[in-house]
Amino acid sequence: MNSEGFAVFDTALGRCGIAWREQLVVSSQLPVASENALRASLRRYAPGPATPPPHIREAIVAIVALLAGEPRDLAEIPLDMSLVPEFPRRVYVAARKIPPGETLSYGELARKLGEPGAARAVGQALGRNPFAPIVPCHRVLAAGGKTGGFSAHGGRTTKLKMLAIECAAIGGQLPLGLSGKA
Repeated sequence: MNSEGFAVFDTALGRCGIAWREQLVVSSQLPVASENALRASLRRYAPGPATPPPHIREAIVAIVALLAGEPRDLAEIPLDMSLVPEFPRRVYVAARKIPPGETLSYGELARKLGEPGAARAVGQALGRNPFAPIVPCHRVLAAGGKTGGFSAHGGRTTKLKMLAIECAAIGGQLPLGLSGKA
């Protein structure tokens, strides 16, 4: 059994990746411009590709299901945040509490952290999220129900697709004009 490594896998949004060390996920990645870029990103966290152990296979199945439109909460997947600075770690922990299909604004998340003036810092932390979609940064929006930015490949379009998959309303409307799951 491989105690560390990474794997790439197909999802409804494209090729995603996950890296692990022992029992913890050290990174999960949404699709990027190319598989080479995805693998290069994952190599920052693990030495190379490996066969995922059972708990990582379970995480992959859950990610694939979520991105295919099945209601899944990835909050129980254990993460290694030991290298994440304190403020972003707090942001990621709080973001993981947002259920599928629901959203918060950057300001609302900042207030939940007891940092009411830190909306921009929350956005910056989420823009560097090394655990997407396990840390569901796509569920955090700009003020007034606007989508805000999204650092994954495809930007706001990818964010809207992920919100549509979860049937999350933005400003009272489903993203992309959808009336159900994507």
